[in-house]
Amino acid sequence: MKTLLERIVQLRNPRFRFSPALANGLILAFGWQQVRALVRSSGLLLRGRLPKGMVRGRGVQFFNLRQIQWGRFLKLGDHVYCSAIATDGIRLGNQVSIGAFSRLVVSTTLDNPGLYIRIGDRVGIGEFAYLGGAGGLTIGDDCIVGQYFSCHPENHLFGDLNVPIRLQGVERKPIIIGINCWIGSKVTVLGGVTIGDGCVVAAGAVVTQSFPANSLIGGVPAKLLRTRAEATKTRQASLSLACSE
Repeated sequence: MKTLLERIVQLRNPRFRFSPALANGLILAFGWQQVRALVRSSGLLLRGRLPKGMVRGRGVQFFNLRQIQWGRFLKLGDHVYCSAIATDGIRLGNQVSIGAFSRLVVSTTLDNPGLYIRIGDRVGIGEFAYLGGAGGLTIGDDCIVGQYFSCHPENHLFGDLNVPIRLQGVERKPIIIGINCWIGSKVTVLGGVTIGDGCVVAAGAVVTQSFPANSLIGGVPAKLLRTRAEATKTRQASLSLACSE
């Protein structure tokens, strides 16, 4: 049974192996949880859609399902909500994982639909994320993202002092996150930002400007701390000094 479960999980994550420290009872409980999630996903067949190996948590909801596309082995945690009031919908790649209580909302208004949310292959996003797509949101392949991540490609206008802010309209600008990025917990990204390939964003950062590939980013507002190449050189120098002492 353990070997069978391991092979099933490896369809999503080829490198997966159960730790030998785990009790068999825990592994069986995990297996039963996955079976129930697969059964929930089979309900999509009644709505004319193929689950494609989706692992669907409890309370997952889709709004405007015809505008939502997904690849193989999508994993949605408990109470994930996907709303595609959009011109180009929501597209999720292969082996994507979205944590529990996360919300993917392209827009919230029927009089001005948003653009899209596009998430590449093998992307993992932690619990309680909020991904807006009104101005367009793209997250590249192989990104890993911590809990409470939020993206807002739409901002309210507020320049007119004589008109309530809620009546002044919005400005929409796309957010683009490159491939192979690591984004820490509680990071916020605002409209118009491009985060280059291979960037690392420190926990709690508020990203209001764009950064080139392989940047280490942190702070409020976020700034360039150093590059990954510089960080590697510093670490190697520290190791060399420690070995020489």
